[in-house]
Amino acid sequence: MIYVLGDIHGFSGELDWALEKIEADGGPDARIVFLGDLVDRGPDARGVIQRLIDGIAAGRDWTVLKGNHDRMMQWFLTREIVHDRNIRSGISWLHDNVGGRTTLGSYGVEGLDRPLSELRRDALEAVPQSHVDFLGSLRLSHDTEDVFFCHAGVRPGVPLTAQVEDDLLWIRTPFLEHDAPFEKLVVHGHTALEAPMRYPNRINMDGGTGYGRKLWPLVLEGTRGWLLTRHGRVEI
Repeated sequence: MIYVLGDIHGFSGELDWALEKIEADGGPDARIVFLGDLVDRGPDARGVIQRLIDGIAAGRDWTVLKGNHDRMMQWFLTREIVHDRNIRSGISWLHDNVGGRTTLGSYGVEGLDRPLSELRRDALEAVPQSHVDFLGSLRLSHDTEDVFFCHAGVRPGVPLTAQVEDDLLWIRTPFLEHDAPFEKLVVHGHTALEAPMRYPNRINMDGGTGYGRKLWPLVLEGTRGWLLTRHGRVEI
């Protein structure tokens, strides 16, 4: 049995609620896979990252994957890169629609409209090195006998073992349009829906938490899954 959480996007209250639901269903030793996009848009990216660091340090069986937003934050802090080539021109990590400024604000960085060099200088002082290291340690994928976990999806026709980083973090088309089976059930996030949804060959766990919607936990037994709701398990 394995539990899954999709895109958290800096909403630490939603994360706490979801973890409570998981512990009530599976106990404190529940195995959880986090599908990435821990940061941006929500008000407490710092709290989300610290909660995951603390849980892993306490011995929780948690596997945390990297999302495209997590990589953008990491690149800003470590490579001075503010624009990912996968976003259209003129849109950077610091754009209001992306959410990097909100993430920096959660670390107490003020004056977010200042020149980029000043903003990055203060960000490097404000963001703990342990958080930078954590972002750099995140895995791109995880799999079991029946399920392949990643943030965005996979490129059809490419073996799961040969998927490239940009696709695992960013892909939509042609992945979302592909209806034939993959080697394993693909469980992913990245493309926001009104609620998590199952398709014949995949499960999309991004229920739009980054846009103010609920963070629903999923429990998988093999390839069969249930969402944990206020009223108990509901098959997805």
